[in-house]
Amino acid sequence: MIQGIFIEGMIFGIMVLGVFMTFRVLNFCDMTVDGSFPLGACVLAACLVHGISPSLALCIAFVAGMLAGLFTSVIYTKLRIPDLLAGILMMTMLYSVNLRVMSNQANVSLLRIPTTFSNIKNLMKAYFPLISPDWGIVFFLLIFVGILLVILNLFFSTDFGLTMGALGSNPQMVISQGVDPKIVRGVGICFGDGLAALSGALFAMYSGFSDVGSGSGVVVSGLASLMLGEFVIHSNKIGWQTLRVILGSIIYRALMFFARRYGYNIGMNANDLKLVTGLLIIVCLIVSKQDIIAWLKQHLKRNETC
Repeated sequence: MIQGIFIEGMIFGIMVLGVFMTFRVLNFCDMTVDGSFPLGACVLAACLVHGISPSLALCIAFVAGMLAGLFTSVIYTKLRIPDLLAGILMMTMLYSVNLRVMSNQANVSLLRIPTTFSNIKNLMKAYFPLISPDWGIVFFLLIFVGILLVILNLFFSTDFGLTMGALGSNPQMVISQGVDPKIVRGVGICFGDGLAALSGALFAMYSGFSDVGSGSGVVVSGLASLMLGEFVIHSNKIGWQTLRVILGSIIYRALMFFARRYGYNIGMNANDLKLVTGLLIIVCLIVSKQDIIAWLKQHLKRNETC
């Protein structure tokens, strides 16, 4: 139970990092994630079926997600289509692309194909038979996600990363510095969708199958995880912001697990999970607004005192 929450939380947390880059950093509503997430899973399945190693397959899935983000960026910048519509168009087109990648099959099983996670389980059974094999996957993901967070934090500490962070809040300032916002935004969108595809590939390895419909509602769950993390940790430092993304994803998966397991007591079932997700986002928005209102009241009182 606990292992599954941590595993899914960290796997989907990588996708939420991509949502964080587009929605929070760039202020870009990127719905492509609903298509790039299954794209990563489909590319991984196609690579594994053709005998490519799991490590290389993960890299190819990441590049495929970046290409999807690149096309979204081109549709937005060159064709001047609004960001929301550009993402929806790309998400719709990726459904057909994903089917083509998997040779027109909607679902491909990976249970008989060696993957990174299956190799970890075999090693755990051989050397640590008394410990659940899933703990080996948890340890692997802790290292993997930790390295990814370090890379992201270092990136946002560079001049280009700082420029990307400024673009979402003050585009005019970036333009005044002589930087092309299209390039900065395009890099951010590509990297965000690449992370979503990487997350989809890891989830396919963990679940043992790849499905073209696995990306349904991924953006919504990513936003819920993002808001949960912001509710838990309040900070403007990039290190805490990226860390709370992963924590929010783990908390969200824990809530969904308990909703699946104990929801039957109040008449809930698996079909109600999207309803729970939507209500969770609404509650987070209400709480965040209350925080803003409380801050404004304190600010006004301080001015009156002065």
